[in-house]
Amino acid sequence: MPHVVYTDHGFPDVATEQALIEAAGGTLAVAQCRTPEDVIAATADADALIVQWAPITAEVIAALDRCRVIVRLGIGVDNVDLAAARERGIPVCNVPDYCLDEVADHTLALALSLARQLPHIDRRVRAGTWRITPDAPMPAFRAMTFATVGLGRIARAVLERARAFGFRLAAHDPLVSDDTFRQAGIDRLDLDALFAEADIVSLHCPLTAETRNLVDAERLRHMKPTAILVNTARGGLIDTVALAEALEARTVAGTGLDVFEAEPLPDDHPLRTCPNALLTSHVSWYSEQSVPMLQRKGAEEVVRALRGEPLLHPVTP
Repeated sequence: MPHVVYTDHGFPDVATEQALIEAAGGTLAVAQCRTPEDVIAATADADALIVQWAPITAEVIAALDRCRVIVRLGIGVDNVDLAAARERGIPVCNVPDYCLDEVADHTLALALSLARQLPHIDRRVRAGTWRITPDAPMPAFRAMTFATVGLGRIARAVLERARAFGFRLAAHDPLVSDDTFRQAGIDRLDLDALFAEADIVSLHCPLTAETRNLVDAERLRHMKPTAILVNTARGGLIDTVALAEALEARTVAGTGLDVFEAEPLPDDHPLRTCPNALLTSHVSWYSEQSVPMLQRKGAEEVVRALRGEPLLHPVTP
């Protein structure tokens, strides 16, 4: 009888996953692992892993003797050592087709709030200042460029929403064809041009060794002083200490962040004192509908692996 281990989760229950796995003839054990040692202890006899945040390191993968699949509940897979899994022949899957609307909506909410200077104006009104013009330049959306780094599913959903507001649309993605850009009505920019030209830059790329600190002090220096930076992808894409310095110096106008290098955001992080930073707590993925969808889709992928059926979303060969 195949045995599935849920390494960790933050859901109210896992009844859906248990029902699907048991219907496929398997058993489900639930742990709340925080360290690689915890995972190794919990998964010695696992035929499959369902993972939310637990670290699936090379050491963990080396200790998996029977594992047929690792399913990461989410889109990003940066907590899984993909190279080690590939070497062991263990497919790693994600759930790339949930929460697309939620993240796109949250991204646009952050961007539009900052572009219309809502956090600052709200504070100004509460402090007793009533003025019918903003304190900083506020161009019309139709005069602004909204650009995404990446042109995957979420980025395209973000840009389609931005289109309705009249923005010029642009993106950088070396993996997407020129025809796709043309058909979508999106201007193709190289990375340097994107950061120099865009009024709003929204990050929608995976966190890899190549993209870690993609937005560093040097790149921030090339942004417009009126520009806004939004990140609902992965915290490690930005050097947030450098970003806080740029915000304090007003060399970047504002930022909307839902993800951070370390979560929760440390109490002493300089972003906490930046009035032009709009910070949310990794909630962009969430809705009443996205949670059960994530759980069900993750469990269904495990069931396919247990039955020897083709996997829908492998991120490793």
